[in-house]
Amino acid sequence: MKSVMYKIEKFEGLVAAPFTPTGKDGNLNTGIIASYYNFLEKNGVAGVFINGTTGEGASLTQKEKQISARAWGDALKSGGKMRVINLVGGTSYSECIENALYTKDCGIPAIAVLAPYYFKPDEERLAEYVAKVGEAVPDLPVYFYHIPELTGVSVPMLGFLKRISGMLPNFAGIKYTQEDFMDFFSCLNFAGGKYDMLWGRDECMLSALVLGCRGAVGSTYNYAAPLYHALIGAYDEGDIVKARTLQQKSIDMISLLGKYGGIATGKAFMRFVGLDCGKFRLPVRNMTESDYSEFMEDVKHLEMEEYFSKP
Repeated sequence: MKSVMYKIEKFEGLVAAPFTPTGKDGNLNTGIIASYYNFLEKNGVAGVFINGTTGEGASLTQKEKQISARAWGDALKSGGKMRVINLVGGTSYSECIENALYTKDCGIPAIAVLAPYYFKPDEERLAEYVAKVGEAVPDLPVYFYHIPELTGVSVPMLGFLKRISGMLPNFAGIKYTQEDFMDFFSCLNFAGGKYDMLWGRDECMLSALVLGCRGAVGSTYNYAAPLYHALIGAYDEGDIVKARTLQQKSIDMISLLGKYGGIATGKAFMRFVGLDCGKFRLPVRNMTESDYSEFMEDVKHLEMEEYFSKP
């Protein structure tokens, strides 16, 4: 592999994990992605992590993931300032490589790889797998998406990082979605803090900030970016009491996902802030219109209107 030297450009602030917009027929509705991109940028989001969990990447066909990537890449090339990371897949390295090459063709500046979640690898094989995909695009930064709750691959990321650092020159960092703060902190400090460690649990962002994290990927940044900007600001100013209060608001908001069936509630929040992204695909349960009316009342009771993203 030809080595391309470049400096890892770390994210600071919020990286939204966008929902994949769908129409009434359940097919992709990429026509609103340019508006979606502008909406997030207007609300101070630094980047987007597309085709991930929130984006239903595992429920999309190979072609649909590429169509989605093309639309986000076009938005970026149309003068956008938000950087884009495209999750290229997980279970088939051949498909991941195909999507990685397509990502580059779209002008998207970074990719991410998910752990194979059927034939589950150990630490060494996981590093080999990610390296095999990353070698196909040596001039693109490569991230690993660590979410063991869904993949079932729960190897310590510090050990993985030690292995991958010697195998893939363009490895950039980890989207870390697990509450193992000891492992996360060790990864933050590995190799003098070389790698971009992006925190992936919105409901405990404050804890990650305390450890020194400066970038985070999350679904609630789609519709409540001002809340997290205020939380980060309070922490940076040393107002820990305010930061704790804002984190509790985040937890109260996120608790509505559990009440209304899970991840699809995020699209209801998007509808609430004025951007209808349609519904999730089966087997995810969506709200009924009756549920949505009750949900609207619960959102009002949160008393956090100032903290929702604005069109």
